[in-house]
Amino acid sequence: MAKYVTNINAMSAAQDYFVKIGSGLDDSIQGKLFGKDCFKINGKAYTCFFQEDMVFKLTGESHEEALSLDGSKLFDPSGKGRPMKEWVQVNYSSKKKWKKFAKEALEYVSSKS
Repeated sequence: MAKYVTNINAMSAAQDYFVKIGSGLDDSIQGKLFGKDCFKINGKAYTCFFQEDMVFKLTGESHEEALSLDGSKLFDPSGKGRPMKEWVQVNYSSKKKWKKFAKEALEYVSSKS
């Protein structure tokens, strides 16, 4: 009888959704940022996955809106109180906004290249 082993590398629902969003955007390439999964445009990261949240590089009203959501905060990958000012970590509970912010982050980062 065959023995089945559960895939220990299975993605969480949050990570699966992150990948679905990032891979669905034109010219987006999957990569790494600080050892975390990310998506890039023109070699520059615009979003990453961290602690079951999606993190976005945003500016202006998009940045303010993302930061105003419950559980959102400035991205501090080191955990040492040195957040990255343009990057907002948005909780999975606000996943309905993830695609919108991903598009806005992609547009922002691609405009800077």
